[in-house]
Amino acid sequence: MASPTDAVATAAADDPATGLRGVRALRELADRLEVHQVRAARAHGWSWQEVADALGVSRQAVHKKHARSRKEP
Repeated sequence: MASPTDAVATAAADDPATGLRGVRALRELADRLEVHQVRAARAHGWSWQEVADALGVSRQAVHKKHARSRKEP
């Protein structure tokens, strides 16, 4: 996908094959953005609970997903 806007348009396509490719692209983008923002939040001193609250998940879930792969300064 060239841009998030293109991915949204693709995900809304009438053709299921095209639409599902767009959904996949959006999911991958969301995952990359989540990693970036969790790292930024932790670098700014946010607790795991604050990050979890912002994402609408449990502290345990966000810690399990991000603690092992984090690259904090």
